[in-house]
Amino acid sequence: MKTETQTLDATLLEPRLKHPVIFEFFERLLPGQSFILRNDHDPKPLYYQMIGELGNIVGWEYLEQGPDWWKVRITRLSESTEGGKTVGEIAASDLRKAQVFKKYGIDFCCGGKKTLKEACESKGLNPSEIERELNATTGPAPLAFQEWSPAFLADYIVNTHHAYVRKTLPQLTELAAKVVNAHGSQHPELSQIGQLVLRLDDELLSHLAKEEKVLFPYIRSLVQGDAPLQFSTIETPIAMMEDEHDEAGGIMEEIRSLSKNYTLPPDSCVSYAMLFQMLKDFEDDLHIHVHLENNILFPKAIELDKARAASRGPVL
Repeated sequence: MKTETQTLDATLLEPRLKHPVIFEFFERLLPGQSFILRNDHDPKPLYYQMIGELGNIVGWEYLEQGPDWWKVRITRLSESTEGGKTVGEIAASDLRKAQVFKKYGIDFCCGGKKTLKEACESKGLNPSEIERELNATTGPAPLAFQEWSPAFLADYIVNTHHAYVRKTLPQLTELAAKVVNAHGSQHPELSQIGQLVLRLDDELLSHLAKEEKVLFPYIRSLVQGDAPLQFSTIETPIAMMEDEHDEAGGIMEEIRSLSKNYTLPPDSCVSYAMLFQMLKDFEDDLHIHVHLENNILFPKAIELDKARAASRGPVL
């Protein structure tokens, strides 16, 4: 019997041996081969454990989902399949891989629509070497953002990342003004950085308001199935939000360039060091913030909107 057609009945295994035996079964597979796992309850926690320990080489396809039995086709994916995916898709499947992208300056949020091959070519990097690092990524399993409802993900973004922006921007503007006043004459680039922080404050706060008052409520209504005929297609406001993401990302790139990657000069003070650290932290948070929207929330919302349009039928 071929490996891909084998069935492993987890109900016949001792509880303490279930996961070790399933892992051993998986390890015997060659890339592209599968087996079917049969269980008397949803084995989704196993999927998270496998992704956490083995990385993005685990294919998971439900064949039967209760109420009495669950059957899942588990496939060993090739470890060299990332080249054709977009960097946004790769980061969306496993956010730990974003650390590799950050290491090499690959934009996985605003630039997330590039394939890994295209992103590497634009940076003069060897895609095979980057793939090896991506496949070797370890650490605690990330939150399963891809599994979340768009409404729940929108709430998470507001309560986590929007809240962080609103809390941090006033501190950044105040601190930037203080550092410019103290060190601007010796370091003229600080004045430019201060102006960019003010611009970021103005543009991002307006952006958050649009998402919270218009786009996100509409996405929640799509999930609930009672969306008003507010847009001909949700892709129009999403494109506007993505353009504004590009603007914010461009501002942060300019700040990074002016600060020479947040490198402190010899005459810097505590406030100077704090400003650069806060800017770096803000940029890191913005990358995750934009990634969650561009690469996960917005594609899910577009699919919901298309399904709603299809259910209405052609407009006469």
